Amino acid sequence: MKDPYKRRYFYLMISIFGAISLSILVFFALFRFQGIGDAVDKLSEVLAPFIYGGVVAYLLRPVCNFYEKVFADILPRKMKKLANSIAVGLSMLTGILVVYALIIMIAPQLLSSIRSLWDSLPDKVNQFLAWARATFGADEKLLYLFDTISNTVYAELDNWADNTLIPYISSVVSIVSGFGTSVYKLLMFLYNLLIGLIVACYLLASRKKFARQSVLIVRSILKPKWAELFLNEVKFVDRMFGGFIDGKLLDSAIIGVLCYIGCAIFRFPNALLISAIVGITNVIPFFGPFIGAVPSTLLIMIENPIKGLWFIVFVLALQQLDGNIIGPKILGDRTGLSSFWVLFAIVLFGGLWGLPGMVVCVPTFAVIYDVVKKLVRRGLARKGKIEVWEQYKADYPDVEIPK
Repeated sequence: MKDPYKRRYFYLMISIFGAISLSILVFFALFRFQGIGDAVDKLSEVLAPFIYGGVVAYLLRPVCNFYEKVFADILPRKMKKLANSIAVGLSMLTGILVVYALIIMIAPQLLSSIRSLWDSLPDKVNQFLAWARATFGADEKLLYLFDTISNTVYAELDNWADNTLIPYISSVVSIVSGFGTSVYKLLMFLYNLLIGLIVACYLLASRKKFARQSVLIVRSILKPKWAELFLNEVKFVDRMFGGFIDGKLLDSAIIGVLCYIGCAIFRFPNALLISAIVGITNVIPFFGPFIGAVPSTLLIMIENPIKGLWFIVFVLALQQLDGNIIGPKILGDRTGLSSFWVLFAIVLFGGLWGLPGMVVCVPTFAVIYDVVKKLVRRGLARKGKIEVWEQYKADYPDVEIPK
């Protein structure tokens, strides 16, 4: 189309058509949101084995790569083709053994701690309130506060027992006595998990082939320039999620072990239960230490108020160790986000997706932040204002994310 006027009107018509189409899609999405949500839920339910398998394969991929590299070096030349198959089998076996070991070592003691704590909870609460009255009883406001706490605790316990514990026991009894929907859901979960492990094996075995196929598809659809940009962004997403999640899991495991060692040394009660709470909640960035410290401190204060205060000091020291030494050594500065954006991401994605959103919020928002930053830089460069970007970088230098 050589005529510039016709070309301009052609692009104008395309823009108008695109705007109208987008408006229709947005209107449909808003007024059919429930239907879209139901369709997504149904699709997720059907593809649950592949979702489970994808998550397992993604988490085990670094282990599989390590095993493959080791066996590729030590196996004879004629047997090097077996390195990938051996690596897949060993990585799956490693993941299963780790989960099994954690369940065998932690679950019995954890259940025992919870059971003993539940049995002794009323007496411990009374002892704590008696100590509080003896220590602060001269203050009428504090005395009223402790009485309110006592009544609230018992009311909440009764409410939990009536509305949660008894219905749960009833559902367990119904499961034992007959096959109902709960049994069906349990069997479906086990089925999805089993198929998911098989899918994970296939994904690990063909991970390099699938990656090459994806690259071929992208390069066949997009122009070389845009294909390169897209593939670089995919590599960034993979590096961000893989490095952050794997590093955060390792960091949280180390913190849980250190917390258990410290609790054993200082003889804090319910050491294993508290260490499990601290280690699991440490996966959540920023808020995780506080989320784990509050119930753990309450559990210790019920047993011994003075030790509860010492536990607060211990947790603060442990989190300083994690934030300044262990975390940076394992994670480095993988996200390049400031504390403000980390807090924003946790609040936003936690409100949208709950606990899973709080776990993946930081790498997700880091990817969004990186895309917006590149778009802004590209927009300024197209308008001949790149010096504005350079001046901003000079005034507010970012910590470069490691490649």
